Amino acid sequence: MSTRAQDLQEIRSAVSKLCAGFPGEYWRALDRERQYPTEFVRVLTEAGYLSCLIPEQYGGSGLSLSFAAAILEEIQASGANGAATHAQMYIMGTLLRHGTEAQKRAYLPKIATGALRLQAFGVTEPTAGTDTTSIRTTAVRQGDKYLVNGQKVWTSRAEHSDLMLLLARTTARDQVAKKTEGMSVFLVDMRQALGHGLTIRPIRTMINHSTTEVFFDNMEVPAANLVGEEGKGFRYILDGMNAERILIAAECVGDGRWFIEKATQYAVERKVFGRPIGQNQGVQFPIARAYMSIRAASLMVERACELYEHGKPCGAEANMAKQLASEASWQAADMCMQTHGGFAFAEEYDVERKFRETRLYQIAPISTNLVLSYIAEHVLGLPRSY
Repeated sequence: MSTRAQDLQEIRSAVSKLCAGFPGEYWRALDRERQYPTEFVRVLTEAGYLSCLIPEQYGGSGLSLSFAAAILEEIQASGANGAATHAQMYIMGTLLRHGTEAQKRAYLPKIATGALRLQAFGVTEPTAGTDTTSIRTTAVRQGDKYLVNGQKVWTSRAEHSDLMLLLARTTARDQVAKKTEGMSVFLVDMRQALGHGLTIRPIRTMINHSTTEVFFDNMEVPAANLVGEEGKGFRYILDGMNAERILIAAECVGDGRWFIEKATQYAVERKVFGRPIGQNQGVQFPIARAYMSIRAASLMVERACELYEHGKPCGAEANMAKQLASEASWQAADMCMQTHGGFAFAEEYDVERKFRETRLYQIAPISTNLVLSYIAEHVLGLPRSY
């Protein structure tokens, strides 16, 4: 085993051990009340896992994306809900690659220690959806600040984050040569903005995802908080989206592992008609199929990580990893429900909670149809369909 493989295995074991201190009872209680896992996030932060992608000179571990993927996979495989943690890993990529040295020194060390949380990503809007170039939120330069007006939706963890990475139009769409131009990225200090042009409203959903809609009414953002160059924000956001999809795919692999382990254990222990239900091929085969699908998806995640870490184009692999893993985890979730029968609906088994949670990832962060459209157009060379 190589040194890198040993390091990955050690991190997996350490994360699994940490998560063992947060059993199903912890997550069920939070899910019931739709509460944020503050203690879990605190422990992960103190252990240094949420700062694994931050370079060492800024207080992080300076690890590669494969390590972040392993961390998130193990969190999900333990039965936890890593939705409260994953955003900080992929959002900070935009700041790392395109932020100024002053911005990095001002924010990254505090993010690494947990003194600041960067977990809110303000991109999606009610009227634009996944058509990001149609966003209407505007940022108008006035001296040494920008005035932001508009609305975002499905901005998860906004109530529990100190900072938000915000995408807004700085040049109207009808005034740019390409619709992808004229958008800019800002780092918003929500502690200062809340109540001063920023309003956050929680959205209660079928899962405990701490999501919100946010409103901007002449919210002031210092010009110094512009990330990169004005008008090039769409490209900066795209840079982070590949990492986001790869990490979400890793989470789905973790979910799938949990469902398969849970179903296998139940199929061995549960006896009907005098023998374990797992002795029946009608129970065995769906578990075996789910296992094969998860293993295949895991290989695509590894490939996408490899390309990303070597700075090679990985859009196709990132999209395929996300799609294959989300489908495999949903297949495993359905199989686990069927294996448990009526008991799957009992809260104490955690199956129904994880069933709800993993369903999200065929819709977010990118929908199934857009992934398929991307592969059709950019990989297979078929005519653009939208």
